[in-house]
Amino acid sequence: MRLNARIMRFDAMDLKLYDTLMREKRVFAPLDPANVRMYVCGPTVYDFAHIGNARPVIVFDVLFRLLRHIYGDDHVTYVRNITDVDDKINARAAEEYPDLPLNEAIRKVTEKTDRQFHEDVAALGCLPPTVEPRATEHIAEMRALIDRLVASNNAYVAEDNVLFSVPSMADYGRLSKRPLDEMIAGARIEVAPYKRDAMDFVLWKPSKPGEPAWPSPAGIKTPGRPGWHIECSAMSWKHLGETFDIHGGGIDLVFPHHENEIAQSRCAFQTPVMANYWMHNGFLQVEGEKMSKSEGNFVTINNLLTDQPGDVVRLQMLMTHYRQPINWTNDQSLEASRIVEDLFKGSLGSIPKNTRAEPTQELVEILSDDLNTPAAIGYLHRLSKSAHKNDEDSQSLMDSLVFLGVFRDFEDEVLPLIRRGGLLADAEGDFGLLNAINSSDWVRRQGVGLGIEAAKRVYENRDVYLRYLAPGQSWSAVAARNDVEAINRAIERRLAARKAKDFTKSDRIRDELAAMGVVLKDTKDGTTWEIAR
Repeated sequence: MRLNARIMRFDAMDLKLYDTLMREKRVFAPLDPANVRMYVCGPTVYDFAHIGNARPVIVFDVLFRLLRHIYGDDHVTYVRNITDVDDKINARAAEEYPDLPLNEAIRKVTEKTDRQFHEDVAALGCLPPTVEPRATEHIAEMRALIDRLVASNNAYVAEDNVLFSVPSMADYGRLSKRPLDEMIAGARIEVAPYKRDAMDFVLWKPSKPGEPAWPSPAGIKTPGRPGWHIECSAMSWKHLGETFDIHGGGIDLVFPHHENEIAQSRCAFQTPVMANYWMHNGFLQVEGEKMSKSEGNFVTINNLLTDQPGDVVRLQMLMTHYRQPINWTNDQSLEASRIVEDLFKGSLGSIPKNTRAEPTQELVEILSDDLNTPAAIGYLHRLSKSAHKNDEDSQSLMDSLVFLGVFRDFEDEVLPLIRRGGLLADAEGDFGLLNAINSSDWVRRQGVGLGIEAAKRVYENRDVYLRYLAPGQSWSAVAARNDVEAINRAIERRLAARKAKDFTKSDRIRDELAAMGVVLKDTKDGTTWEIAR
């Protein structure tokens, strides 16, 4: 019933998306409205994600939200992968941990980078995808695809490598539409005498000593590891099927990555398409230049978030249509976003922030024109001008901001992150934890948060916590009276910190307790407490 109601409500308009393959906006018609399926290429976890990486994460998060609204939360599957086997990872691991065995060093690099990526995109207001597969967990699917391609004569074995035979696919290159000589020049292919054709690309290669290695496909005896392109074909197949609705990513992935994914998947399954719609966001430059460490203009999401709230960064991304290039100027652009944010938030009055947001019909119609986020922000401007005088417009403005991921939906966004424990861990103990959860700055930025153990405590006691975190409520003396044990534990931690001469930690615990109405009194006989009157 819920799905039908959603679709009926949307009948008055059409969702139109620009399809890179067809070079036009097309009305979106899912293969199965009860299971809309989208795959987006995720990070290669060898370095902290930069602001260029942030753009597709934000763009496809908006699309994910829109699809969930149209078809129902339970009827959309969003897959965003993690690439955790790659030459760049191997090189970074050897550089950062030269004294460790390579595989151990690789594990350290990927765990650290993966954790930071999730903290960063959470601060940008992005929902977790439905499924987040890791390449190393899908080696069996990669081998199966490669065996299919060899059996169909679309791939061949040469010196313990398996290569895809590009000439075996008559319409190779439809996505990028590049001339053959340009594709050869841009393929960044390794010069190898065993290749039958210059355009052929690697599906599997032998591992060097110490590198990650798995049993090889196609009867090869030497252990090896997959090429980059086969990873995404295998993960999308595993979680979305042979053909699915939307494949997305940055415009830089059109060739060779997405072109090669199409070749692998179509030839393996003998299907006319891999995905029905191909969507790509435009490039991002910094101060008019391509971002580069050598140019000194390389900006990570993590560095940016030390100076700017995540919702300001998100708003700035949404001010430009996703298919257009962005020129990221730290001063002018972020100042403009800060002004917009202040304007919006100054219009909201006392409207609760942690209710489930339903967007207005007008906002849905605007976004349904190929995710026209600049027009959506113009609509928010119009709402903000009337919100001072009109409570309905003020609520619409709040709901629209929550729907766009600028404010957090507590129940649907904050609590899942708490459960996962995937945020920056700084608040310590139950009270610091709860104070962080309830602070408006945390809800805006998710820039302080939870260690895994603390997150478990919140989740296990969520019924108690939610009682005091209902819309419009704060921690109070009443709440404190109901958790004497937690107060005493916090005091014990503070005394331990004072004994260790960690006065920064001691003061922080005192401040956390004070914020919840607990007043401490230190005497020569110890510490006592009372509820503030």
